[in-house]
Amino acid sequence: MNSRGRILVRMTASLLVPAIPTAAWYYTAVKGRQERQEQVRTRVRVPNIQTIDELMIEKCKPGDILLFDRRCYKCAAGPLAALSCLMAKSFLCDEERQKNSSAISGFEHVGIVVPGYENKVSDRYDPSNLLLLEATASEGIVARPLLQRLEMTQSRSVLLLRLASPGEQRNDPSYEPSLSTQRLHKHVHTALEKFRDTWITESKKQRYEWSHSSLGIFGALGYAMGLSKISPLPISPSAWLVLKALQESGVAMNLTERTALETKVEDFLKDYRFSEDEESSVRLRPGWKFMTPVTFRETSKS
Repeated sequence: MNSRGRILVRMTASLLVPAIPTAAWYYTAVKGRQERQEQVRTRVRVPNIQTIDELMIEKCKPGDILLFDRRCYKCAAGPLAALSCLMAKSFLCDEERQKNSSAISGFEHVGIVVPGYENKVSDRYDPSNLLLLEATASEGIVARPLLQRLEMTQSRSVLLLRLASPGEQRNDPSYEPSLSTQRLHKHVHTALEKFRDTWITESKKQRYEWSHSSLGIFGALGYAMGLSKISPLPISPSAWLVLKALQESGVAMNLTERTALETKVEDFLKDYRFSEDEESSVRLRPGWKFMTPVTFRETSKS
């Protein structure tokens, strides 16, 4: 074999060696997702008996957010999506959480609860009609039924942050919202409907799903290299989308043009009033607050 042939063989081998395990992993991830879909599709629904997820959804309202600690190796959207997930956990998540865990962990994905599409008047305030709006590598910016999204997730943990308006007491079952509170919720409801439709349409137009993983990778790299203050890219695409939704609905403050770009997912867990790192914290308008996190799901760290 001549030298050119040997070079060709080496180049082919260098491509095949990493490609084979990657292909095997991707096949396993896709098969796992399909099996999960089949489990959800064939789940027995007992009339008048609610599941834990259904009971939790009854506590949700538009404007609430869900944080996900995902298993990156189960990202069926492809190798780039898995790499984006791993880099976000490595560079954007709380180091103390990483030290106390046997695996790479941390909340690196977030979505916001938005109103569903209304076919009748009763749909407007029906918890079962809620959607989760999020930025994804598989479908772009998409709003999926909240119950379906929770049943499909294979995340280690899912946290619910409930949004409370000024003076609202969501933990009190006997609380009756005032007229001003009802007006605030109506405004947020309408604003989130508009935001949902605008960004889903824009995502389809721009084919956002093709760039989501790359944005996540470059955003995490830029943050790790200290370039996030000058980078035109968001540190976390999912956090950017959620904060923009809260800003446009009048809930979050828009301090600078870069506020959303520099937001990480775990910033939603910080209260800027008590945080030493005020610049990176999500700031809500006076009176608005996220209540104590509620664990939607907590599973093994494996």
